[in-house]
Amino acid sequence: MGKKDPRVDAYIEKAAGFAKPVLKHFRLLVHKTCPEVEEKWKWSFPHFDYQGGPMAHMAAFKQHCAIGFWKASLMKDNEKLMAAAKSESAMGHLGKITSLKDLPKDSVLVKYIHEGMKLNEQGIKVPVKKTKSVEVEVPDYFTKALSKNKKARENFEAFSNSHRKEYIMWITEAKTEETKLKRMETAIEWLSEGKSRNWKYEKK
Repeated sequence: MGKKDPRVDAYIEKAAGFAKPVLKHFRLLVHKTCPEVEEKWKWSFPHFDYQGGPMAHMAAFKQHCAIGFWKASLMKDNEKLMAAAKSESAMGHLGKITSLKDLPKDSVLVKYIHEGMKLNEQGIKVPVKKTKSVEVEVPDYFTKALSKNKKARENFEAFSNSHRKEYIMWITEAKTEETKLKRMETAIEWLSEGKSRNWKYEKK
């Protein structure tokens, strides 16, 4: 049997009037097509999981709804689905939905759900795209501070780009000059000891 999440009921009830019929219809169709589906609450909107993996999601905004399929890029209509996702500011694969009329026929939606189910059953995962790491830019004021502590500078330079970025973001996101200076002072201290920005949470 499928599993419903009461948070999804609350989400639909709070949605705009135009969105409620769309959300209710898609939800019902997913459960009817995939009786073992499990509703999950992720990133503040409803998701539908099947056999331990994500399959679809739906969301409502002020002026439109969005429906997406987790493995759309692997489906038979992948070019059509991915093109719709890229051309719209909505985060789904069916464009901006403002009424039931904007939804594809139920037979089409059922086909997508079946494809998502099959991909999950086969354990097929969406390939992870490797992105080129962009070298973090170190502010002049932090470079100057590092130059005054040889050990801290050496450790900072030896860190991976991601570790350096954690420190830079922490410092540059400070809302006041006072906070920024305090964070720089702490950063220099930790770096001189060879510690990463999140050393407190790292497993020993």
